[in-house]
Amino acid sequence: MTYLPNQNRYQDMEYRRCGNSGLKLPAVSLGLWHNFGGIDSLENARNILRLAFDKGITHFDLANNYGPPPGSAEESFGRIFKDDFKNYRDELIISSKAGWGMWEGPYGDWGSKKYLVASLDQSLKRMGLDYVDIFYHHRPDPETPIEETMGALDLIVRQGKALYVGISSYSASETEKAIAVLKELGTPCLIHQPKYSMFDRWVEGGLLDVLEDKGVGCIPFSPLAQGLLTNKYLKGIPEGSRAAAHRGNGAIDEDAITEQNIAKAAKLNEIALQRGQNLAQMALSWILKDKRITSVLIGASKPEQVTDSIGCLANISFSDEELKLINNILAY
Repeated sequence: MTYLPNQNRYQDMEYRRCGNSGLKLPAVSLGLWHNFGGIDSLENARNILRLAFDKGITHFDLANNYGPPPGSAEESFGRIFKDDFKNYRDELIISSKAGWGMWEGPYGDWGSKKYLVASLDQSLKRMGLDYVDIFYHHRPDPETPIEETMGALDLIVRQGKALYVGISSYSASETEKAIAVLKELGTPCLIHQPKYSMFDRWVEGGLLDVLEDKGVGCIPFSPLAQGLLTNKYLKGIPEGSRAAAHRGNGAIDEDAITEQNIAKAAKLNEIALQRGQNLAQMALSWILKDKRITSVLIGASKPEQVTDSIGCLANISFSDEELKLINNILAY
């Protein structure tokens, strides 16, 4: 059946300006890190993407190595895009990244110009796109000069293969340098994608201040600590969960489901219930309360998780007392 998007899809979603740019992103974006690979159901992936767009999520985030196997998430997305979203390309923000190992030999990893240009060419073919809206360097490369890596991002924009560029997992000092190099080249850094959640707050140690000062957006990944900040693991590790699946590719495993983390999640859940939210919604709201955050990346293994996550937008304000209680639980 031909997919026809919800005509009211833009009514309830909040859109936030990305740094000092002209681009706005939905407050909640959909990441395809897990559950969209070759080992996953294509129809389930299609249903998740359709529902996300119906709810006003216009931003789909990918990377060359998403799967498993690597590359297969982009292939799956390409099939769905061709069938369902091709007519809506100008309403979508599609991003990809390169920076982790992708193919054998010295040119398939890290941050050389050779690797980044070749990787994006492959990504565009897999997705059936002429360009991506945002292309990221996925992680800093300690051996390649940052001028070369940022020069590759600048080249990619000038070639018309990406409209904007960003970086992911760079420290505050690395970010400052990358922003400065890109500014000098004439291709500004649009956005940074760091790991950030209640359980992992490293970005508060300087990175968010740099992004605010330089007018660069921020879109955290793993805001739910891959499920730890949901109700999923409060009573152990359920069958069929990500932690029990041994997916690899950075996915959570049993070692992360510690008694200490579960105890913290249970206490946080009590605060969430008092706010009229579930734990996942509160964890997302907690990140979005900061105006320096442009969008937050969610993952989903079923469509209803998208709807549940978007529910966080109903309450993104926290009282001083709530923040104090949360910090006490997190020993922060």
